Amino acid sequence: MMMSLSDEIAAAAARWVVEEGLEYGPAKSRAARELGAGRRSAWPDNDMVEQAVREYIAVFCADGQAQELAALRALACQWMARLQDFRPHLAGAVWRGTATRLNDIYLQLFCDDPKSAELALIDQGVRFQPSAVTGFQGEVVDALSFSCPCPGLGEEVGIHLMVHDHDDLRGALQPDRQGRRGRGDLKALLALIQTPEGVQP
Repeated sequence: MMMSLSDEIAAAAARWVVEEGLEYGPAKSRAARELGAGRRSAWPDNDMVEQAVREYIAVFCADGQAQELAALRALACQWMARLQDFRPHLAGAVWRGTATRLNDIYLQLFCDDPKSAELALIDQGVRFQPSAVTGFQGEVVDALSFSCPCPGLGEEVGIHLMVHDHDDLRGALQPDRQGRRGRGDLKALLALIQTPEGVQP
């Protein structure tokens, strides 16, 4: 059976996600350019890309991906414990279970005072780079980025803290159309780690 253009873009995007650690949006853009697909209407949605990523990992990365994901999740757990006062929630590929050693860790914080997270990092001696990024609701939020050693990988890993208002937490926990949550707190992450496949059912 012939692949549709959306399927081809999803498959090509999956390769960039896994091999270069790109996020889904940039990966789809790059894949579409490669395939000469200028019509955004033909682009796959993120669910299609995620399925293609899982298939790519199963074929090309089955031996090492699980260990790399476990190392990243262990590091995420450490930082979520360190930042527990700010209601940290893990998002991105490390939460979804598709991460490799090329992926960074994305933690979303929900604070009464956005500056309190910066002060906490300063108190802990963490040197970070501030920036502004698009939040999960399309709004602009502060981001605090730094890198730290990941013992399980034997190399530095990037960590990005997106600082949201405390009141945004309720909306953040709404499941998607497949019933899956886009992020989870430390308790949810520990439960996820215990599941056989390490992904949401």
